[in-house]
Amino acid sequence: MKLSKFFSAIFPLVLIYPPVIEASNSSFLLKNNTLDNQNSSIFIQIFKQEGLLELYQKTPSGKYHLSKTYPICKFSGGLGPKKIEGDLKSPEGFYQITAEQLNPNSRYYRAINIGFPNEFDKAQGYSGSYLMIHGSCVSVGCYAMTDKHMGEIYQTVETALLNGQSTINVSIYPFRMTNENMQRYRNSSHYAFWKQLQPAYQYFDRTGRPAEISVAYGKYAVVGLPDTPTKLLGEKSQYAFTQVK
Repeated sequence: MKLSKFFSAIFPLVLIYPPVIEASNSSFLLKNNTLDNQNSSIFIQIFKQEGLLELYQKTPSGKYHLSKTYPICKFSGGLGPKKIEGDLKSPEGFYQITAEQLNPNSRYYRAINIGFPNEFDKAQGYSGSYLMIHGSCVSVGCYAMTDKHMGEIYQTVETALLNGQSTINVSIYPFRMTNENMQRYRNSSHYAFWKQLQPAYQYFDRTGRPAEISVAYGKYAVVGLPDTPTKLLGEKSQYAFTQVK
């Protein structure tokens, strides 16, 4: 067969069947300059009162530096933990993201299931499902971002997971848990719960490394600190609701 006839025969196929990565909707298309692929581990902190999501990247020293700060477009229910399905509250506490919790085709643009309820939540009898970080700037218990910001966050999370980070830790606080803020909220009905969150906030602030969290006897604690329970947060069983919307 002459070359001209050969290329004429296959050219329509090139038009009909573009590269798989361009045609597939199963994964948000990656741009490799989002993070340094050699060192793409990330960590997320969320602060309700300040309305911020902070994205950190691991450095060669093992410490994490602030890569970007995003304004939270909306969250619901005010300060305090989520307790009951339908209470419209956005969760507080320590959660983990795996690849199974990502949805690039969400009706809220992109969605990341945070893994509520975790072991702590279940120990309290808390209920709820489909608690997300997502786009579309509308919240009934989730952390809603603008689509532009959610696209960046989703892409960064997916890049880290594809590059070998098995889980991404997400710490969600009612506010920056300084001693001054804790004193300001000392009369809150949530104060005892917030006292469980503060050591992890202080540990990261002091060391630049996310705290390793345990849950035992129905309480959070930072591993390595005195009187720390031994059951680590992060077992696969914590994800009772990993479907994404």
